Amino acid sequence: MNNELSEQELLRRTKLEEITKMGIDAYPAALFEISATAKDILENYSEEKDASYKNISIAGRIMSNRDMGKACFVSLQDATGRIQVYIRRDDICPGDDKSAFDLLFKKHTDLGDIIGITGYVFITKVGEISIHATSFKMLSKSLRPLPTVKRDDEGNVFDEVTDPEFRYRQRYVDLIVNPNIKETFIKRTKMVNTIRDFYNEKGYLEVDTPVLQAIPGGAAARPFITHHNSLNIPMYLRIANELYLKRLIVGGFDGVYEFSRNFRNEGMDRTHNPEFTVMELYVAYKDYNWMMDITEELLEKIAINVNGTTVVPVGDKMIDFKRPFKRITMFDSIKEFTGIDISAMDENQLRDVCKQLNIDVPGNIGKGKLIDEIFGAKCEGNYIQPTFITDYPVEMSPLTKKHRSKPGLVERFELMVNGKELANAYSELNDPIDQRERFEEQIKLMERGDDEAMFIDHDFLRALEYGMPPTSGIGIGIDRLAMIMTNNVSIQDVLFFPQMRPEEVKKAAVELKPEETKIIEEVKKLNQATIAILSENIGISKINCKKLLNSLEERNLIKREGPIYSVSN
Repeated sequence: MNNELSEQELLRRTKLEEITKMGIDAYPAALFEISATAKDILENYSEEKDASYKNISIAGRIMSNRDMGKACFVSLQDATGRIQVYIRRDDICPGDDKSAFDLLFKKHTDLGDIIGITGYVFITKVGEISIHATSFKMLSKSLRPLPTVKRDDEGNVFDEVTDPEFRYRQRYVDLIVNPNIKETFIKRTKMVNTIRDFYNEKGYLEVDTPVLQAIPGGAAARPFITHHNSLNIPMYLRIANELYLKRLIVGGFDGVYEFSRNFRNEGMDRTHNPEFTVMELYVAYKDYNWMMDITEELLEKIAINVNGTTVVPVGDKMIDFKRPFKRITMFDSIKEFTGIDISAMDENQLRDVCKQLNIDVPGNIGKGKLIDEIFGAKCEGNYIQPTFITDYPVEMSPLTKKHRSKPGLVERFELMVNGKELANAYSELNDPIDQRERFEEQIKLMERGDDEAMFIDHDFLRALEYGMPPTSGIGIGIDRLAMIMTNNVSIQDVLFFPQMRPEEVKKAAVELKPEETKIIEEVKKLNQATIAILSENIGISKINCKKLLNSLEERNLIKREGPIYSVSN
């Protein structure tokens, strides 16, 4: 980030001063009534409907301006699209005073400024639907120039702003200059609303659970840690909301769901962001087989609502969400892609398999993580079409009910789509004694150095001891689902403001008054100083000294702790 103003930025500030001198507020507070949008006009206007568009008002951002002398053709962009506006001097200024056009519009208005237009719709000689302006109003003066995006005569973009660093860091500009990006986020919202409507129609209750938690439970992940000052205890940003939703099932709700913002202090890549959204659903008296059926139904509905078809393009692939999806057990999957049956192996044998398959694994992880590493390295990426991976080893799933007919396994599935996990679901463990033993095994893994092992949650165990009905639960990764439904390869493309490294700030050269220079030199010499000492040593009044110190503090040149001033680093 550069704090130095460019020539363009300085010029725009000068224009703002000139507008102010004209007695015009460049940032007016009053409501501007809008009666039409670019999309409405372009899609619905015809000469037969001319009477409906004789007196319209519209607002938007100036994206281009063709100066014709006493008239201009402006491309105005609102939330729905772009439309051409014809602004003629004598229409804007019918009297002798032409300053609104000659000065305000032609001299002091720039690309990026937001203006309000009143006028009527017409069709130009070349057949373009346009607005003939009868008045315009400055609504917001832009002090930074927009990146230049070139378009041909048909409006096709051929010089998009594509730098990811710029687009993710300044998403507000990305949305302005690449308005097609909005479609991604509109589809994401449509997707979320489809899920919400689907569950609401089935009578399930949307709830909110704590983001700040005393114990980071419900998943195997490394948490973010913070501190609660009033309670003087460490707190964790939630890694999952599972245990709270299960408490609500204990409390008597038959079905609850939540769109949960989760936080995991782990790696960042094209499919992982430390802050992400998961939808979790828990329904009493159901099992994981039922959950597979309802998940197929939901995803098929989402694909149709968002894209109009069950077949969704993802890069060079076509993914079909039409029911039913393929189902295969985890052990069968590993056997299919490695030729090795690991179903009866212990930890040492699994480590030998990892060596045989050239999979590097840490020395402190247990049997469950080893199986997960083998599946992740050799199987996961092969599942492009929606596939349920079922029946996981008990060591991998501390919150899952043991399989009703397969010893050593649990009733769990993960849904794989495009080579990545999209959903994770269980027949939930509701035996409090078994759950306590599973938590204790996680503590042993933590003692071995596994920083993603689960904490033991005694309050959750207490809730289970009151009795939780047989329950099935699922978590669906909303960000990953949005990537698939909008054909984006990076999670950053479906988040308005993805996590970024802090922007480096380049300090601008600072002009100092002679007295300010003396104060800085004196503080450097003394290392620390008070107002009384500085005013006496420099020979200025305490009031004036305080004003100068305040100014230096605002510019981060001086820092203050109580009455003591020192030089900022």
